[in-house]
Amino acid sequence: MTRRRLARELGLALLPALLSLGLLVVVTRPAYDALIQTGGGWKPHAYQGLAQDVLQYQVARLNPQERPARRTLLRDIALSSAQNPQQFVLLAEIERQGEARLGVVERALRLDTDASVAQAVAESLALNSAAAEYSRELGLRSAQALSDLRRTLGVAALLSGLVSVLLILRALLLWRGERLRVERREARQREALSLASHELRRPLQSLMLASDLLRQAQTPEERQHLLAMIEDSAGQLASRADLTRLNDLYLDVTLRPQRRDLRELTDRFASARVQVLNPPEPVVWAVDPGRVRQMLENLIENALKYTDSHVEVTLDVHAGAPRIRVRDFGAGMGPDERARVFLPYERGPRGLTAGQGLGLPLVRRYARAHGGDISMTQAAGGGLLLTLTFGQPAPASEVSAPSS
Repeated sequence: MTRRRLARELGLALLPALLSLGLLVVVTRPAYDALIQTGGGWKPHAYQGLAQDVLQYQVARLNPQERPARRTLLRDIALSSAQNPQQFVLLAEIERQGEARLGVVERALRLDTDASVAQAVAESLALNSAAAEYSRELGLRSAQALSDLRRTLGVAALLSGLVSVLLILRALLLWRGERLRVERREARQREALSLASHELRRPLQSLMLASDLLRQAQTPEERQHLLAMIEDSAGQLASRADLTRLNDLYLDVTLRPQRRDLRELTDRFASARVQVLNPPEPVVWAVDPGRVRQMLENLIENALKYTDSHVEVTLDVHAGAPRIRVRDFGAGMGPDERARVFLPYERGPRGLTAGQGLGLPLVRRYARAHGGDISMTQAAGGGLLLTLTFGQPAPASEVSAPSS
């Protein structure tokens, strides 16, 4: 895993915690202001005490029976409260609630007249009323801040949970995608090995047959012929079993085209049951000889399975490009069966258990890599006709497996 990808995954893993922390920091700020900064140290009873002190002095002043010493003491107490603004927390906020001022109370008490004392009483009561109203508003603000904080905590928990669920789903999807990639890779490897096993069978059989016949050879010519067969089979085995090129050989089909006379490739299949019909003129075309040989082996082998008679292999030129037709004289197939035989592991209508159903799909893959295709039709007079066409070999990047 690269450093950039590691940093991205770590960032995504921390995302729920960072999101929750950010929401809490942003939304708890108003609650902090309301509960701590604004309400910290709030003592509304100081305004009540001022009003009580001023009222007590006024009562003492208006009571003719009150002793002068007590009257003076009560005045000093009220004046002391008015002269100590530090005890009136949030005084500026309270005074902004109305027109009452603490300084007016102090000046009125210093004048010490009936009118000034009455004014001090009115101012102190007004301050007390403003403080009570502000205290009520502050309580509402604190309750609202707590309510907002509770909702924010709920939203933060919900978003954090949602992001966590999405990240878990993302991790599951990444795991599933990686698992599918591994399964596809393993499936491709199994397919390549199955095709390689299918294509190795014929050169192995030829090699074993030639080795057995070599023990019974009587003349140098026979031995030379059998040795050539063994050499050819060994070469085919090496070509078809190159483990470093299985994908190029059977899946992505990377061709190694050469300009060859196709008559040389078809002539080698002539036998007692295989009649090869070539034109008199050379048919030179850019093909991969090894892959063309494999196509013809599969087509002829399948044709021989479906007929007790002979098989015809015809090479000609059609529409400016080579064409090879392989015909058998068997019972044939219906349209549905003909469509299915090009699908992997479909083995035809006769229940032939010897085959794996991989030959014709591989032929189609090789044919399309050569820019052509393979088709199957019912032959006139009975039997099946498989037509292999050629075009220009496609680049390896453009070659894909036939659709199933």
